[in-house]
Amino acid sequence: MMRSLYSGVSGLRTHQTKMDVIGNNIANVNTVAYKAQTVTFQDVMYQTTQAASGANAATGTGGTNAKQIGLGVTTGAISNTITTPGATQTTNNPFDIKLTGDSFFVVNDGSQNYFTKAGNFTIDSAGNLVMSTTGYNVMGWQVDDTGTIRQAEVSPLKVMSTENLTSDPEATTISRFSGVVDKENADVNKATGYTTQFTLYDALGYKYQASFSLHNAENLSATSGGPTYGEGYFYLKLEDIKDESKNSVLTSSGATFGGAVTLWDGTTDVSDTSAILVQYDASTGTLSAVDGTAGATTSTITFGQAKFSTITMDFSGSEMKGNSGVMTAGMAPGDEKGNGEGKKIGKMSGITIDKNGKIYGTYTNGNNELLGQIAVAEFTNPSGLSKEGENLYAETLNSGTFDGIGLDVSANSGSMATGVLEMSNVDLSSEFTEMITTQRGFQANSRIITVSDTLIEELVNLKR
Repeated sequence: MMRSLYSGVSGLRTHQTKMDVIGNNIANVNTVAYKAQTVTFQDVMYQTTQAASGANAATGTGGTNAKQIGLGVTTGAISNTITTPGATQTTNNPFDIKLTGDSFFVVNDGSQNYFTKAGNFTIDSAGNLVMSTTGYNVMGWQVDDTGTIRQAEVSPLKVMSTENLTSDPEATTISRFSGVVDKENADVNKATGYTTQFTLYDALGYKYQASFSLHNAENLSATSGGPTYGEGYFYLKLEDIKDESKNSVLTSSGATFGGAVTLWDGTTDVSDTSAILVQYDASTGTLSAVDGTAGATTSTITFGQAKFSTITMDFSGSEMKGNSGVMTAGMAPGDEKGNGEGKKIGKMSGITIDKNGKIYGTYTNGNNELLGQIAVAEFTNPSGLSKEGENLYAETLNSGTFDGIGLDVSANSGSMATGVLEMSNVDLSSEFTEMITTQRGFQANSRIITVSDTLIEELVNLKR
């Protein structure tokens, strides 16, 4: 009878433990990325009153089973449903991130790495990406001088450092001359020519306006007495470059095209290094030569000042066509994809995080620059991690170890989604069902104690 008393006590204690776990699960039903726990019972040691015996061939008797009396129940395991994802909550906060897969964010309190599924992050006053609840630094990989992610040991991601707040300017390196050139246009046949211009930037991001004039070179000759140019010949001349204050910045050294143009104006030979000869095929109207080189479509402009980059001038988008004297040809910076057009210095206007955890800064000059990448950790046995509170986990001897470098989230088909959070994976219907069975189990075990006490009372009463 004393054994049943203690079995009942162990049952009460174990069911109380399970009730504690259920209560904690329900309390955290709205905790970000909380992982529900489950309790498994196991029986404890047994008292053997008679050992098992084998069959006796000599006497012809069979074997008997052991006689054992159980001594109660205990908690076998408290497991984390850590690989079961929770529901998704939309927040529209760009720093709220949900992880898919079995990986964890890596955060650091200044001395130790912890791991979490909760991606409710923010930017602190120092520009660090941190957990909004604890202020712990989110760990990841930095960008090297070439703009490439360096997958070395993880370190705090400072996405709004002083150097990240601006984007370096870029000098203009490409310009294009495109559209319809009509030889009957009035301006192209004047001494001043048809005017066109484009904006360019120097290496420091200062803005300038370059002005050009296009002239019909038909019936002009390269030298005195030489053969004249035929239909389809034009020359483009750089007239001036002015800064934003409308001041000319051309020095005495000026600027030169890839090839100089020599023209006979009827009086003298004029050699102009700031002009370029362009030829169109008179039968097709397509470009056939630049710099006097058959089939060439580009030339270069080299400036006499180091702050300007050499600009590649692309004429491939232009053509000579009759258009009632109307010119549509013009100049623009950069190629058709916007490469080489030059940029002023840019101020950070926003931060985005892609599905691989790469963090990009967007700037007012149109640049998107890689600032770092969030690294993740994976464990052989994630259920073996120790819960540390505050949505944090720590590695244990049975979870596996973190190598200090981490993984790209896409390495094992995982991803990150921004503007959403993973919610608790607590299933209330399951928890309330478990609560009912736990309550009934607790009642049954209390009845064991009550009945055992009654039996002992009857035994004591035998002496009366």
